[in-house]
Amino acid sequence: MAALTRLTYQILLALADGDRHGYGIIKEIESRAGPSSAPSTGALYLALQRMEADGMVAEAPERPARVDDDARRRYYRLTSRGRALAAEESARLAALVRTAKKKKLLAEGGA
Repeated sequence: MAALTRLTYQILLALADGDRHGYGIIKEIESRAGPSSAPSTGALYLALQRMEADGMVAEAPERPARVDDDARRRYYRLTSRGRALAAEESARLAALVRTAKKKKLLAEGGA
Protein backbone atom coordinates (compact mmCIF):
# COMPACT_ATOMS: atom_id res chain seq x y z
CA MET A 1 0.00 0.00 0.00
CA ALA A 2 1.25 3.49 -0.81
CA ALA A 3 1.41 5.93 2.07
CA LEU A 4 -1.64 8.11 2.54
CA THR A 5 -1.24 11.86 2.31
CA ARG A 6 -1.04 13.63 5.65
CA LEU A 7 -4.44 15.28 5.09
CA THR A 8 -6.12 12.02 4.09
CA TYR A 9 -4.76 10.30 7.19
CA GLN A 10 -5.79 13.21 9.43
CA ILE A 11 -9.35 13.06 8.04
CA LEU A 12 -9.54 9.30 8.56
CA LEU A 13 -8.34 9.75 12.16
CA ALA A 14 -10.92 12.49 12.74
CA LEU A 15 -13.71 10.17 11.58
CA ALA A 16 -12.44 7.05 13.39
CA ASP A 17 -14.54 7.69 16.48
CA GLY A 18 -17.71 8.99 14.89
CA ASP A 19 -19.43 10.96 12.15
CA ARG A 20 -18.43 14.60 11.72
CA HIS A 21 -19.26 17.50 9.44
CA GLY A 22 -16.50 19.45 7.68
CA TYR A 23 -16.00 22.07 10.36
CA GLY A 24 -15.98 19.34 13.01
CA ILE A 25 -13.24 17.52 11.08
CA ILE A 26 -11.17 20.72 10.91
CA LYS A 27 -11.60 21.32 14.66
CA GLU A 28 -10.64 17.71 15.47
CA ILE A 29 -7.45 18.00 13.39
CA GLU A 30 -6.71 21.35 15.01
CA SER A 31 -7.16 20.01 18.54
CA ARG A 32 -4.87 17.04 17.87
CA ALA A 33 -2.15 18.61 15.72
CA GLY A 34 -2.40 22.34 16.42
CA PRO A 35 -3.95 25.28 14.55
CA SER A 36 -1.20 25.42 11.93
CA SER A 37 -2.00 21.83 10.90
CA ALA A 38 -5.69 22.45 10.19
CA PRO A 39 -6.53 22.37 6.49
CA SER A 40 -8.30 25.19 4.71
CA THR A 41 -11.98 24.62 4.05
CA GLY A 42 -11.31 24.28 0.32
CA ALA A 43 -8.55 21.71 0.80
CA LEU A 44 -10.73 19.72 3.20
CA TYR A 45 -13.72 19.52 0.87
CA LEU A 46 -11.56 18.62 -2.14
CA ALA A 47 -9.98 15.83 -0.08
CA LEU A 48 -13.39 14.62 1.14
CA GLN A 49 -14.69 14.58 -2.43
CA ARG A 50 -11.68 12.49 -3.57
CA MET A 51 -11.95 10.20 -0.56
CA GLU A 52 -15.66 9.67 -1.17
CA ALA A 53 -14.92 8.74 -4.81
CA ASP A 54 -12.20 6.34 -3.58
CA GLY A 55 -14.61 4.66 -1.16
CA MET A 56 -12.83 5.78 2.03
CA VAL A 57 -15.66 7.93 3.40
CA ALA A 58 -19.36 8.24 2.75
CA GLU A 59 -22.02 10.74 3.66
CA ALA A 60 -23.71 9.62 6.87
CA PRO A 61 -27.29 8.51 6.21
CA GLU A 62 -28.65 10.07 9.41
CA ARG A 63 -27.93 13.27 11.24
CA PRO A 64 -27.25 13.58 14.95
CA ALA A 65 -30.17 14.65 17.08
CA ARG A 66 -28.81 18.02 18.21
CA VAL A 67 -30.76 21.19 18.71
CA ASP A 68 -27.92 23.43 17.47
CA ASP A 69 -27.28 21.46 14.26
CA ASP A 70 -27.38 23.32 10.95
CA ALA A 71 -29.49 21.47 8.36
CA ARG A 72 -27.02 22.44 5.61
CA ARG A 73 -24.19 20.41 7.12
CA ARG A 74 -23.13 17.16 5.51
CA TYR A 75 -21.87 14.54 7.91
CA TYR A 76 -19.22 12.04 6.86
CA ARG A 77 -18.30 8.63 8.18
CA LEU A 78 -15.58 6.09 7.59
CA THR A 79 -16.33 3.18 5.32
CA SER A 80 -14.85 -0.25 6.04
CA ARG A 81 -12.25 0.51 3.33
CA GLY A 82 -11.38 3.83 5.01
CA ARG A 83 -11.02 2.16 8.40
CA ALA A 84 -8.78 -0.57 6.92
CA LEU A 85 -6.59 2.01 5.16
CA ALA A 86 -6.28 4.06 8.37
CA ALA A 87 -5.26 0.92 10.29
CA GLU A 88 -2.65 0.03 7.64
CA GLU A 89 -1.23 3.55 7.67
CA SER A 90 -1.13 3.54 11.47
CA ALA A 91 0.83 0.27 11.44
CA ARG A 92 3.22 1.65 8.80
CA LEU A 93 3.87 4.78 10.85
CA ALA A 94 4.29 2.78 14.07
CA ALA A 95 6.96 0.66 12.35
CA LEU A 96 8.80 3.83 11.31
CA VAL A 97 8.69 5.13 14.88
CA ARG A 98 10.07 1.80 16.17
CA THR A 99 12.93 2.10 13.68
CA ALA A 100 13.61 5.70 14.72
CA LYS A 101 13.80 4.57 18.36
CA LYS A 102 16.20 1.72 17.51
CA LYS A 103 18.41 4.20 15.70
CA LYS A 104 18.30 6.55 18.71
CA LEU A 105 16.57 9.28 16.72
CA LEU A 106 13.69 9.33 19.18
CA ALA A 107 13.81 8.79 22.92
CA GLU A 108 12.45 5.40 23.97
CA GLY A 109 9.59 7.00 25.92
CA GLY A 110 8.78 9.49 23.11
CA ALA A 111 5.94 9.02 20.68
